[in-house]
Amino acid sequence: MERAEIILLCDQGLTNEQIAETKGIRAATASKWRVRYSKDRLRGLADSPRSGKPPKYDDQLKTRILSKLDEPPPKGYSTWNGGLLAKALGDVSDAKVWRILRASSISLARRKSWCVSTDPEFAAKAADVVALYLNPPENAMVICVDEKPGIQALERSQGWLKMPDGKSLKGFSHEYKRNGTSNLFAALEVATGMVKAGHFKRKTRGDFLAFMDEVLADVPEQREVHVILDNYATHKNLPESWTEKHPNVIFHYTPTHASWLNQIETWFSILWRGALRGASFKSAKHLCKAIDEFIEAYNQTAHPFQWKRATTKPKTLSHSYAN
Repeated sequence: MERAEIILLCDQGLTNEQIAETKGIRAATASKWRVRYSKDRLRGLADSPRSGKPPKYDDQLKTRILSKLDEPPPKGYSTWNGGLLAKALGDVSDAKVWRILRASSISLARRKSWCVSTDPEFAAKAADVVALYLNPPENAMVICVDEKPGIQALERSQGWLKMPDGKSLKGFSHEYKRNGTSNLFAALEVATGMVKAGHFKRKTRGDFLAFMDEVLADVPEQREVHVILDNYATHKNLPESWTEKHPNVIFHYTPTHASWLNQIETWFSILWRGALRGASFKSAKHLCKAIDEFIEAYNQTAHPFQWKRATTKPKTLSHSYAN
């Protein structure tokens, strides 16, 4: 703004001394901008290029850090960290190493894991299950069944904690008491999203069949029922007496290590967040009652899961450690 005002005063015919007196600056300053404007017009009013502080690190530092990550960490350590990298490189600070790692979206603490199915019939089994979700047989019922074993009835000390500043904090102690466990069998109807469950002391084949009898009790015998479940031993080799009694029931097994194909696993996650996480139970009976109350509330607004193919974009990783 000052430079533009100087030029405007020059245009009015004022001398450098008069401009200096008006603006409270040196006459040499007024002369400088008068000359630069006369020579380069508006471009002459811009700052001159500055070299700036010379960079402390060159462009090869990132490559050096990533190359070092390919080497084994120092003896006695299982993994690299920022301090170890800086010490190994010798001419870089810890803070700079961490900045480069963050800019490259590299976390040395985070670890990704995966489980690859070795089922030779993976494609066929997966296609069978997905087809039931996307295009179920007409007039048939499709249900997803599994058990959540060993749910612990943990009793926690809850209440208010008085803080030094006079405020109160509601929470629970890290101490807890184990009051037994329960095995939950659950079935989710794919078309409606509604859930039916049963509580058992064990999870034997007999318990599984007893639960299936409960699920099928209200289903007409002539209606076809497709059951999606995993390869757990109690789900297979069912007695002929049961299968002959339920000829309308067809079992579809997910591939090995592919429980994510079973929608009941999604509901188990919902149950954990909604009713179990951080809760306190005085007994296994109390635990079962809480689960039943959650299911009753959940079924009032239940809706089917939207099973669809997700569109993902492959990530371009600059290095194998990026995650």
